[in-house]
Amino acid sequence: MFEIDTFISDCVDAVRKDATHKTAAEVMRRAMSDPSSVLEALGEPSEPGITPLYQSSTLTIVNLAWKPSTTIPPHNHEMWAVIGIYGGREDNIFWRRIKDHPDGLIEAAGAKALSTGDVCPMGPDIIHSVTNPIPRLTAALHIYGGDFFEAERSEWEPGGLTEQKLDIEEVRRRFSN
Repeated sequence: MFEIDTFISDCVDAVRKDATHKTAAEVMRRAMSDPSSVLEALGEPSEPGITPLYQSSTLTIVNLAWKPSTTIPPHNHEMWAVIGIYGGREDNIFWRRIKDHPDGLIEAAGAKALSTGDVCPMGPDIIHSVTNPIPRLTAALHIYGGDFFEAERSEWEPGGLTEQKLDIEEVRRRFSN
């Protein structure tokens, strides 16, 4: 049975033992081996939002729920991340910087669809965009190897894929509407 306090404690211990995403990914895989237990513990999301579960300078854990047909533009985290889907689906496009481009332009480099029970670890240099392609809320736990809410990072505007500073309040707004 999934227990949020145990999950948080296991994540804190994982980061203390290994500052990379590898040990935290194992914690997430254990949790997502029974996504219905995670859903039962956290509750069926009724509205979109970002709910912090734990936040420190070395680790942030958030519970995310987001609307159908929502797309989050390309962005980076400037820290590793581990995503675990406990309800719904998200489609990721992974991007890479175009070498030596003065405006920081990016190009698509791959894609991955995540469904209920899937876990996706990402290194600190990953750039991705995300879409909820299904007609209901998608719910996921995210573990970040740093302070997700305080880190300076970038996002790329969807039209021209030019780099700009990410505004965390804008991110919160995207997940709350």
